[in-house]
Amino acid sequence: MTAISLDEQRLHRTLARLPSLAGEPRTVERLEGGLTNVNFKVTTPQRTAVVRLSSVETDLLAIDRAAEEVNSRRAAASGAAPAVLDYLPDQHALVVEWVKGVTLQPADLADETTLVRAATVCRLLHSGPRFVGEFDMFEVQRRYLTVVRERGFRLPPRYLDLGLEADRVAEALAVRRGPTVPCNNDLLAANFIDDGERLWLIDYEYAGNNDPCFELGNIWSESNLSLDHLELLVESYYGAHLRHKVARARLLGLIARYGWTLWASIQDAVSPIDFDFWSWGMEKYVRAVEEFDGPDFERLLDEARRPD
Repeated sequence: MTAISLDEQRLHRTLARLPSLAGEPRTVERLEGGLTNVNFKVTTPQRTAVVRLSSVETDLLAIDRAAEEVNSRRAAASGAAPAVLDYLPDQHALVVEWVKGVTLQPADLADETTLVRAATVCRLLHSGPRFVGEFDMFEVQRRYLTVVRERGFRLPPRYLDLGLEADRVAEALAVRRGPTVPCNNDLLAANFIDDGERLWLIDYEYAGNNDPCFELGNIWSESNLSLDHLELLVESYYGAHLRHKVARARLLGLIARYGWTLWASIQDAVSPIDFDFWSWGMEKYVRAVEEFDGPDFERLLDEARRPD
């Protein structure tokens, strides 16, 4: 029996228990993407929804499925995310309203108009109800590193040595630490949906209250945008050009790359999904090393400490 047929069997067992998707005829379409879950578009006479079947083996990745469900509902309450229709914790199944639109690609976020719209929807999410739990990439990176070292998973060259530089980033950012807001914390381009009028934010596996500059820096980092794009994103979010916020977002984007490298190492070792996690992580790591070793690093630490 193939992995796909097993996923479909799991889906149909789940659908039998979901009142939100009762009724016939019913059509099912498997959606692309998802590195810790399988997603299906399900259409009934009443509605269209996405059924998200999560892997049960995500403890090593610091994913709390119960918190994901609560935070998905709170994100929907903010107006930034689609509504949650159902949740079956024993099946690791989350059902959210289907948003008809286009899934963004990294090149889309390089468009200045789209980038300004991304800042707008982030402000909407960040002004909504606070999330369950906190997300601190420095803590997540340390947790991942413990897993990797205890289990003998792969580490790229110099990774441990660069931990000293990561500590310097944490110290610099602590000088002007501000209030946290409810953040998605995983805004790769594919987690933006454009319905033609507005953007929506999806996928709240890593959601938690965090520094808003992490959200902005992670958007920049995940889509490999230019520094000019980062400045536009930060300025659009805050309504003014703030040098220390740009520095903060860039440093947090660097720490995101450094931390997600270990996510890739763990997935490379344990995930049954046919995906080259190691190469994916190394792309991030190479860019992180370039930032750590680059000519701007010391200046960024200084600018993050100082007011404009």
